[in-house]
Amino acid sequence: MWNYTDKVMDHFLNPRNVGEVKDPDGSATVGNISCGDALKLTFKLDKDGKIEDAKFQTFGCGSAIASSSVLTEMIKGLTIEEAKKITNQEIVDVLGGLPEAKIHCSVMGMEALQAAIADFRGEKYEEDSETDREGNIVCHCFGVTDVKIRRIAKENNLHTVGDITHYSKAGGACGKCKDEIKEILDGIWNVKRKEVETTELPIVMTFAQKVMKVQDIIDNDIRPMLERDGGSIELVDLRENTVIVRLKGRCAVCPNSKITIRNTVETRLKECISKDLTVEEVK
Repeated sequence: MWNYTDKVMDHFLNPRNVGEVKDPDGSATVGNISCGDALKLTFKLDKDGKIEDAKFQTFGCGSAIASSSVLTEMIKGLTIEEAKKITNQEIVDVLGGLPEAKIHCSVMGMEALQAAIADFRGEKYEEDSETDREGNIVCHCFGVTDVKIRRIAKENNLHTVGDITHYSKAGGACGKCKDEIKEILDGIWNVKRKEVETTELPIVMTFAQKVMKVQDIIDNDIRPMLERDGGSIELVDLRENTVIVRLKGRCAVCPNSKITIRNTVETRLKECISKDLTVEEVK
């Protein structure tokens, strides 16, 4: 279950500076709606060269809204050089923290700011540096290279595939690249590969025990997580190691529902119950 700070909830429920600055000095859009997140940031300078006004428009979850909202507050009154130094970790710190799975929202805010500053300076902004693009693509869903994975892992002290996904989304769609990401991380930190231990459970679990355990995880862990973003979920059936669920609310109509099933529901059930479980959605 994700725990949001009061500051995150405040900026989500009462976002500041929503909209678009008229005749902005800097403007940029980053992300991709088809991938689930997009952010447009605009700002205007005063006569002293400081950011007088900043506004945002975002398509994303509550964390994306909160990160964008607090960012516009943070940069007001700063010079371009001062604003350019803001990192995603500073956005997270001002919010009092973000769940690990939502760190990419703060990264998107930082990238939007960097892109808007580049627009003001008449420069071309690339979300990935030229060096990042020179590598071999590992995650084809989001176009993330091995060079970029190594860079963000070292810069942010990331040791797990989940950490990489939280920062770059790599591995967050089809999941085919997760083994390669793990190999890259093992190479960086010189860690020997080993199977992930699942939560200790009785050696023999009856069908009834398994149903009750699945229902408990859905009721007390997964559903509250989805409800924070306007969605919900219900257990429909359990057929051997296949969990049948139905998404509800915003999750039911979300174009990324398959990603939610795989990366949120299935991953959590595998962690808590058995790595042999798979999850299927019914409408």
